[in-house]
Amino acid sequence: MKSYDEKHIKNVVLLGSHGSGKSTLAETMLFEAGLITRRGRIEEGNLVSDHTELERERGYSTQSSCMHTEWRNYKINVIDTPGLDELSGETVPAIRVADTCLLVLNARNGVEVGTELVWEQVAPTERPVILAVNQLDHPASDFDTTVAEARKHFGDAVTVMQYPLEQGEGFHRIIDLLKMTMYVFKDEGGKPDKQPIPESEQETANALHKVLVEKAAENDERLMEQYFEKGELDEDEMREGLRMGMMRRTCFPVFCLSALRNMGSGRLMGFIDNVAPGATEMPAASTRDGGELPCSGDGPTVLLTFKTTTEFHTGRITLFKVMSGELRSGMELTNANTGTVERFNQLFIMEGKERKPVERLVAGDIGGALKLKGTGTGHTLHARGAEVILPGLAFPEPRLYRTVRAVDAKQEEKLHAALLEIQQEDPSVTLRYVRDTGEQVIGTLGEVHLGVVEWKLSKQFKVDAEFGSPRVPYRETIRRPAAAMYRHKKQTGGSGQFGEVHLKIEPWHEGMAEPTGLSVRGKEVLDLPTGGKLAFYNCITGGVIDNRFMPSILKGVMEKMEKGPLTGSPARDIRVMVHDGKMHPVDSNDISFRIAGLMAFKDAFTQANPQLMEPIQEVEIRVPEELMGDVMTDLQTRRSIIMGIEGTGRIQVIKAQVPVAELDRYSTHLRSLTQGRGLHTERFLEYRPVPVELQQKLVHGHRQEEVAA
Repeated sequence: MKSYDEKHIKNVVLLGSHGSGKSTLAETMLFEAGLITRRGRIEEGNLVSDHTELERERGYSTQSSCMHTEWRNYKINVIDTPGLDELSGETVPAIRVADTCLLVLNARNGVEVGTELVWEQVAPTERPVILAVNQLDHPASDFDTTVAEARKHFGDAVTVMQYPLEQGEGFHRIIDLLKMTMYVFKDEGGKPDKQPIPESEQETANALHKVLVEKAAENDERLMEQYFEKGELDEDEMREGLRMGMMRRTCFPVFCLSALRNMGSGRLMGFIDNVAPGATEMPAASTRDGGELPCSGDGPTVLLTFKTTTEFHTGRITLFKVMSGELRSGMELTNANTGTVERFNQLFIMEGKERKPVERLVAGDIGGALKLKGTGTGHTLHARGAEVILPGLAFPEPRLYRTVRAVDAKQEEKLHAALLEIQQEDPSVTLRYVRDTGEQVIGTLGEVHLGVVEWKLSKQFKVDAEFGSPRVPYRETIRRPAAAMYRHKKQTGGSGQFGEVHLKIEPWHEGMAEPTGLSVRGKEVLDLPTGGKLAFYNCITGGVIDNRFMPSILKGVMEKMEKGPLTGSPARDIRVMVHDGKMHPVDSNDISFRIAGLMAFKDAFTQANPQLMEPIQEVEIRVPEELMGDVMTDLQTRRSIIMGIEGTGRIQVIKAQVPVAELDRYSTHLRSLTQGRGLHTERFLEYRPVPVELQQKLVHGHRQEEVAA
């Protein structure tokens, strides 16, 4: 392929909700550039971007895919991303390495919930944005409504560059307001004929053209002066103003498309080529220490990795953007995150599943390398002496948690290794071992995301896994003071066991007064590994128990707190005061006082009005306005507290506090309830008391389990 310098490279990421037509647009762009001779179709499973076996099976994108087009004098790297929010872990890194975001809107549905969520990922990055209204050939398409909704959601920066003369099945003419030309397409699409704007459209086109000129002029004083003097800007001046507007995010140009019928894609690519900012024109990247790294071929060689994949025959493939300098085959770079030195023996660019070898990659370009064993996603690699590290990638938090174990216990080790490899590829997958339930829990963004993980385990790693509902991590505490004693005495001939412990317990909270009526000789406030505190006081007087036995009493108390008396859940936020006891000069030992401390604490706990606590999540649910009633009704059945409702256009945001016990597989239920249009996020808030009836049921169930065991 032709070699391009850093001033002739542009990086575009295709974004949008599921079904908006991103992958079809990517295919059409490659076809228009002459890089493929025949356009693939989703139904035929032969798209360049959706090339994996899983994507062909399911008929939609499950991962980001890198391609490139060559348009006139520019190389345009294109990253196609999944439209499902449950796969947004693929979208975040792609946005980070893009220079321009191409947000594809479905002309049938306008701004959807998925579009809103994509926008939330784009907005903080301050990347330039182009809006492409696709599927204008669909009978239900509505360009004006789609643009109006875009302005409502994204602001006045939404700027119409084109509008369709017809919509629906007759769509074949586009009025271009920059060139003031009408493009007329044949039924099969492709290169259009350029014709004058019809007289019947002159007034509308002139009015919209004037708005476009003013939008271009407002970004530069010189252009504004030109506009005031001449009452107009020429095409080159408008391009300059629009580029500055995109950089400042005061202009989001809107284009018309039917990607399926190849109508409008060539003009869109021409705009990217002529107007959209290139890699070297973008603001310098921020470094972790507050410095800046300009995208320049003259700078030190610095890479940012944004995707890791594993192929059965090839091994690990790492994709990266050259943030500065130049990378040549055979170079060695240092991983700033791990200190590993990596050698780049072979460089290539990706074309879907194909790898095309190259000898060098310049600043701003995107490429890949094989077998970088010490490098993961979001790592910085730099030339020796550069000492640069870029901020990592922030991935979305999981919304679905499931336990995971191998169907065949002999494959547990293989399963764990496979899950770690999947997490290396997709950091939005989380793995954790829950100490108090003894379960390995995997976190994903939803059922679709979990299905991708399950497919990889089965097909790629040949491990059959079983998924289940995690146990709710309840906690136990007390609501009033109580006292108890326990004497442990055991005689078996020779030295026996003897230890007697008297203690008081009471609820603990930060800043509470010291105990009265007792002489405090020692105090420890311990942070418990499962959350909460234990305040342990040595209040022994008269030497009735040696100090050397106090750690054993504490160990007994801690042992019982790990598996509380009610349901076997960890106890928390309790103050224990050991104030009396007895010991034997021969038979007393550590084990005797550990047992006595454990049993005395257990007896006191059951008398202290014990309370089971449950975790509460702070939940945000986004749903179309017309479906809000169904979601609210469902929340009321889940013991939820509705904290408020905020409206943003057609989308309503419900804020609620919901017990974890009521959220098992909620993301799946919500998608079913809202026909896939509702999405939610959640985060831990606090522990709260379990209702009396539910506590009784849980305690009874635990006792039955103990009897059965």
